[in-house]
Amino acid sequence: MTPAPKGDAEKTAARRAANNARLARMPLASVYPHYVTKVERKGRTRGELDEVIGWLTGLDETELRGHLDAETSLEDLFDHVTMNPNASLISGVVCGIRVEDIQDPLLQKIRYLDKLVDELAKGKAMGKILRA
Repeated sequence: MTPAPKGDAEKTAARRAANNARLARMPLASVYPHYVTKVERKGRTRGELDEVIGWLTGLDETELRGHLDAETSLEDLFDHVTMNPNASLISGVVCGIRVEDIQDPLLQKIRYLDKLVDELAKGKAMGKILRA
């Protein structure tokens, strides 16, 4: 007996779950250069990017470089950092989804990072990005 064909909603949910799992396994070192390119293209610096990442994760420059060199996955990275208590103030849309509405804690942390990088690239003042 063959299984019943999946409906569109089931297919979409299955694709989303597969994409989320792939994203979680992705090394920070594979996305970091894209972040650098994005912010530098808009006139911001790698130092500002590192400051934003440090604010969110609590990592200093040496620790960040260590995770980049070790090719730490995003899942392992966010499992081992202490998130900034003000991270919950991050709001807005990334990839068509409101970050404050994301139910999966890991995916929400990853999208928080994406949102901060977007804000930096769009020229937002550092004080506002860092929710100061």
